[in-house]
Amino acid sequence: MKRNRLFALLLCLAAFAGAWAQNSTLSPYSKYGYGLLNDNATSSQRAMGGVGYAMNSGRQINVMNPASYAAIDSLTFLFDMGVDFKCGWFQENGLKENNFTAGLDYITMAFPITKRIGASFGLLPFSSTGYSFADSISNGTSARVGNGDINEAYVGVGASPFKNAYVGANVYYVFGTIVNDVYAYTSSGSTSLFERYMKVRDWRVDIGVQYDLPVGPESKVTLGLTFSPGKSLHGETYGIHYDTSSSTTAEVDTTGYTKLAGKYSTPATWGGGISYTWRNRLLAEVDFLYQPWKDAKYAKLEDFENTEFANRYKIAAGLQYTPQPRGGYWQRANYRLGAYYNHDYLMVRGNNVREFGITAGIGLPVPQFKTMINLGFEYKHRQAHPDPLVKEQYFNITLGVNFNEMWFRKAKIY
Repeated sequence: MKRNRLFALLLCLAAFAGAWAQNSTLSPYSKYGYGLLNDNATSSQRAMGGVGYAMNSGRQINVMNPASYAAIDSLTFLFDMGVDFKCGWFQENGLKENNFTAGLDYITMAFPITKRIGASFGLLPFSSTGYSFADSISNGTSARVGNGDINEAYVGVGASPFKNAYVGANVYYVFGTIVNDVYAYTSSGSTSLFERYMKVRDWRVDIGVQYDLPVGPESKVTLGLTFSPGKSLHGETYGIHYDTSSSTTAEVDTTGYTKLAGKYSTPATWGGGISYTWRNRLLAEVDFLYQPWKDAKYAKLEDFENTEFANRYKIAAGLQYTPQPRGGYWQRANYRLGAYYNHDYLMVRGNNVREFGITAGIGLPVPQFKTMINLGFEYKHRQAHPDPLVKEQYFNITLGVNFNEMWFRKAKIY
């Protein structure tokens, strides 16, 4: 009966998330490259600064390192879904603007195959684009609008070949469309629209390893490492010029039709971390990510400016504390803190985009279930360097539901 009620609740929440889902990105910096990147962190991990390379738990899904799937309890089915609410403040040359967005963040599932093998699949964001702003030109004004997402549907397997060692891999199908529009409004009353489409249909792979080092009867240190090889993207990109001066919109021409293969690519990704766990009460972790984006290809399309990338690296640290895993309600809650610094891959007019954030959160156990409701809070500051250009500040609220059910226990016959 409990399983039926939980499954009905899961379906309702999934339907709600599907109806609510929308692009939750709103940043002028997302105009460049593939937009703002995501690192596959769940709501609980985001509350810890986005760490996860050295994290393995039988009660949480960790897509950041597929080796962690092998640690899933052999009787457990996990389903994790997150929603993101974002309030942003933008400042440039003394001008300020406020915005609010919200949308579905991710959906993941994990389950055991054997005692030493676990699997996971789901849907994650790879990057997102969302912006709208205007500029002055010599004979009028121009407006720039962009939106779209590149998403990843994945399936992964993790195994424990021997005690304390874990290996795993994720295979992703990468898909999505990004649209960038440039409107030109002249003083004579004419209007033109230059529209750029990028459609991605590709795949990639991510491999990971973890190793637990016991450092006491009730504590351990875990080392984690992941690698994703760089590859050329597949898909297409092209520009369309419209004349919108008359009552109807007329397509003038299509320019720059290009297959992505050989002209657009993503770099290799290295991720590593070290964590410390004590008595299932305390978890502390530090992570590092590196991507040599200077080696990536991104061809220039006619009527759009050239794109330049910088090598990306990110440092993150997080902490989770559970006072008493078998105590009262508030003693079983998970309390989380974290922080990160991201030297991003985006370059804007010779300036590198950088950001830092401070995070906090709480995991609230659902009575009579092992399910956890994860609530996270994040303050993020983003700007370019050395010229700050647009200064962005965000306050994010993440809401995740981590269903944890024992679906594989054999029924007893009396």
